[in-house]
Amino acid sequence: MADLSNFLNNEVEPRITSFEPIPAGKYLAMIVDSQIRQTRRGDGRYLQLTFQILEGSHKGRLVWARLNLENPNPTAVRIARAELAAICRAVGVPAPKDSVELHNLPLVIQVECRKRDNGEVRNEIRGYFKKEASATQQQTTSSPPSWRR
Repeated sequence: MADLSNFLNNEVEPRITSFEPIPAGKYLAMIVDSQIRQTRRGDGRYLQLTFQILEGSHKGRLVWARLNLENPNPTAVRIARAELAAICRAVGVPAPKDSVELHNLPLVIQVECRKRDNGEVRNEIRGYFKKEASATQQQTTSSPPSWRR
């Protein structure tokens, strides 16, 4: 049992969380969690990645990707490895030894909305890209060095 005697319900606004899919588009995000999980059939394993949106009206929302790294279907494995390669390039970690090395590094994800057979709409990540440099960074890197001016 937990003591809630110091909690006054009328002093805080209730937190309302929406589980509606976010609109399709590109979002600045980062991986905040990763886990290896067993497939439903038990014949393989996948890497589940949790991405958190970092800015905009959907800041803080979570989106997931599942990469079938061990699967009897070689096409599923090939696709998963290609996605993992795209993630590694986007965050600048060419050869991670552990998925935690991909955490907390900004990248841009392309989110699509997909309708399931039951009519429910869910988000899928369909692309991973490097975070673009800000305008200030672009100016700094594109201007000639001071000794050339």
